[in-house]
Parts: sequence; C-alpha cells; structure tokens
Amino acid sequence: MFVIACLLIPGFELRAALRQRPRLALEPAALHVAALAPLAGTEPLIGAVTAAAELAGVQPGMRMGEALATCPGLVLVEQDPAAVEREWEGVLRRLEDSGFAVEPQEPGRVLFETKGVERLYGGLEAALERALAAVGTAWDPRAGAARRRFAALAAASVARPGQALVVADGKEQSFLAPLPLSLLPLPAARYAELEGLGVRKLGELAALPGGAVAERLGPEGRRAWALAHGGEQGRVRGRRPTAELAEALEFPEAIANELTLRRAFGALLDRLLARPERAGRPLRKAALSATLVGGGSWRRTVTFREPIAERARLRAALGSKLLEIPAPVLELRLEAVELAESTGQQLELVKPEHVQSGADEVNARLSEGLRQVRASTGSGSVCAVVEVAPWSRIPEARALFVPRDE
Repeated sequence: MFVIACLLIPGFELRAALRQRPRLALEPAALHVAALAPLAGTEPLIGAVTAAAELAGVQPGMRMGEALATCPGLVLVEQDPAAVEREWEGVLRRLEDSGFAVEPQEPGRVLFETKGVERLYGGLEAALERALAAVGTAWDPRAGAARRRFAALAAASVARPGQALVVADGKEQSFLAPLPLSLLPLPAARYAELEGLGVRKLGELAALPGGAVAERLGPEGRRAWALAHGGEQGRVRGRRPTAELAEALEFPEAIANELTLRRAFGALLDRLLARPERAGRPLRKAALSATLVGGGSWRRTVTFREPIAERARLRAALGSKLLEIPAPVLELRLEAVELAESTGQQLELVKPEHVQSGADEVNARLSEGLRQVRASTGSGSVCAVVEVAPWSRIPEARALFVPRDE
C-alpha cells in the first residue's frame, strides 16, 4: 500500500522575498506589515500577506487601494522570482537528500511517496516528521498524507505549522466533508454560483449527483465533484535530477546599457558551455535571471523546441530576453536548468527501406516532443486519453486522462 504525502508552505513567494529582509516579517502589525506587489501590467491585487497584515485586516486578493486604506502602514515587497526559484530548489534538494522522490506542483507545494522511506525512518509519521525537519522550521511547513492526492493536499492545508496530519484509508470522504469549497481549484465565479445554490462544504458538493453537477458546471464542476470524493489515486512521479550548471556575473555598479548586458551574457554563455560537467550535452531548458537595483529580481525560463548546444543559436534564443529586464542590473545569472540525455542526433544518410525503421524514427521524434513538453510544463502534463465508459451520456465520464511517461 502506498501513501501520498503533500508538503505545503503557504505564502512561499512572500517568504522567499523576505529572506533578505527578515525585519519586515517580525515588525508589529501597527508599524510594518508586508504583502507581495503585483507584476507590471496586471490588475493591482495583493498577493500573500504576513500574519501581521492579517491582524490588520488585509487579506490576499484585496485590491491595492482597499488594502492601503485598511492598513496605511502596509509595506509592499517587490516580487523576487529568482529568489523564489533558488529557495524552492533548495527545499526540493533537501527533501531529495533525505530520500524522498519529489514531484513539485508549484513553489510551496510538493508531493512525494513515503513507502520507500518508512522502514528507514521507522514508520509513516516518522517519515513525515523527517520531511518537515528537512525543510526547516523557518518556513513553517505543514504536511498531510492520504491514499489520494487531493485528500493529502487538504490535510496539509488544515494542518498547523510543523504538524503532519494523516488521513486514514477509507476515511477520505468523511475527512473532506466539513472542509470549505475554497480548497477546490475553481474560478471565483464558480464559488459564488455554488454558494448561491447553498453548497458551501465539500461534503455538500459530494452529496450531489455527479451528472447534475457536470450538466450545471461543465468539466470544472465534474472535476471538483471528483475531488470532493477524494481525487485520483495516481502514483507520484519523482522528478529527474536537475542540472547544477550556472554562471553569474556581478557588476560593480548598476548596468542598464543593452550592449554591456549582451557582452556580459556572451561571457556567461561561453563559461557555461565550457563547463566540463556538461559533457558535451545540449541544453533543453535554460534560465536567465537578474538581480535588480532597488530590490527584487527578474527571471525568464526558455524551453527549446529541440536541444541546442551551438553558441549562436543559444545567443539568439536567450539574448532577446535581455530587452525585457525592467530595471538596471546588479547581477546577471545564466542557468542550464535541464540537459538532454544524448550529445547529438544522427541524421539519416539514406531513406529507411523497411516500414519498421520509419516507425522507429517517428516514435523517436514523438518521444523527443513529449520530453520537450514535459520540460516546459512540468511532470504529469502529458496525458493519454483512455476510454472507460463509452456508453455514458456524460462526455466527461466517457474517458480518463492518464499521465504518460513516454
């Protein structure tokens, strides 16, 4: 029997942004509170907030004007995607060093199975405690475990900081019944529609006929109804080890000149391609990040259609991203996020004579395309459609999406 565990760190983006400014997180609510500033060009909404901000009446999702009127002392912290990526990678590596094969969902949420480490640590509860200890108390992590993915996420969502909550086998639906609908991944309009129908708890949604929910709310409602029953039992697929190749260049003063940035990027690219750890393998996925003057950072990740090792092509694909940097740069960093498994591709000298050879070539290209999609969108993003109930009148019930490895 396998158990799926979920480790959750609420407000991870805000916590990562405050790592360099811990004083803001410790100030009294009357003096200093913090929230995430929105990205440029998006609706000015408040993101994650500190406990002090909550005490002052500021809630995530508030409009910025309303939040500032509620708490005039509100401090807006610039988003720091480079710090988020760096800190999240550190959390994942500490979990992997403890023996857990992790499947990251988003920064602050990761799934893993405990079957392989329960004997090592002395049981399920001990394994969960070891995972919490590996993350560190500074992040206030909480963990949940169950036979189903959504039940594990719900358990982690209601657990206290530093607590591991285990849902017994067969008790998932009764555990989920009193929990609020806000745990479901639904648009705000769907929440309002369900509340207008008198449905405010997961148990109330699960009690409705699945066909009626699908007819009224469509595929989103059908998936929410399935999650209210505990969700899927799919196994956790641990991520592949990431490439530990990165080069950084720190400037003596802030740089905003495009020509200087391009020359610095060219030097970083040469140093990265010359690293012996690369062993000649081309890059499948790369990231370019910058530390900005005045705080905050900028980061862009590029997944190539096919692995690239040529300097000119990499420069053309990544160099254009430098134009998107919004402020002068203090440090420029280039990372090889994922490398291809092979060092090159052998082209055909003559056309294949047998149909089987042509089929092998097509399958190889399809596999390469699937690897490229997974590198861009993450684990579990490539699925196959499996027909399970072709007689059903509900389109969503006729087939299931099954994750496809290759």
